[in-house]
Amino acid sequence: MSRIRRLGPPAVGIAVIFLVWYAVCRMELFNAYVLPPPAKVFDSFRNMWSSGEIFRDVGISLARVLKGFAIAFVLAFILGMLRAVLPAAGPYFEYLVQFFRNVPPLSLIPLLILWCGIGETTKTVIIVLASFFPMYLNIVKGFTGCDRKLLEVGEMFDYSKKETFFKIILPYASADILVGMRIGLGYSWRAIIGAEMVAASTGLGHMILFAQQMSRTDKVIVGILVIGVVGCVTDRIFGLVIGMLLKGNYENGWN
Repeated sequence: MSRIRRLGPPAVGIAVIFLVWYAVCRMELFNAYVLPPPAKVFDSFRNMWSSGEIFRDVGISLARVLKGFAIAFVLAFILGMLRAVLPAAGPYFEYLVQFFRNVPPLSLIPLLILWCGIGETTKTVIIVLASFFPMYLNIVKGFTGCDRKLLEVGEMFDYSKKETFFKIILPYASADILVGMRIGLGYSWRAIIGAEMVAASTGLGHMILFAQQMSRTDKVIVGILVIGVVGCVTDRIFGLVIGMLLKGNYENGWN
């Protein structure tokens, strides 16, 4: 019963959307070219599933996301740790971080294409720029916001700076780090789709753009739905990992 209560409202919301979609198409309020009926979209999805096309594009986009996300996390963690351990080093790169945080990653695509072409480097850089900043800000928040009472306990036990960092600061910051990673993962998906629409010949973004050029609105909708589902699944998996690592001691509003 608890599972039904938990899954019931989302299922009702999804069902209402599909019913409205079906009703609009049934009443022919829009041309079928502009808004194809759910049955046609489902047939296109089934054909793409049978041919393996959808799995290939999902796999390519997922590999790109994971690669860029991993690079962004390493950079964010190193800079965040440097900011916490050596506060005097912050002014040397903090203004650059704040500058690029306000520059949309997609605006750099034309320049990156000139420098790197339309290969994997361009898409990786776009993902790194999109996911780095939410992770960096959360990591800095976790490292610099450690409870002063905990630090005083470390001083009582005569901890060195290294012991204080690994035994007090890092465990305290783990919740913020994991939440920042979860946010960064969502930004990675948003970035890769835009990058693939401009600078790729494979992946979900390219599939949507190619379908639009071929006037296949049904495949465009399939691509949008698949992106949403894959994004939700990866986010949910990450949320479960956070729950296991933190043993349910942190509430972030997404559960």
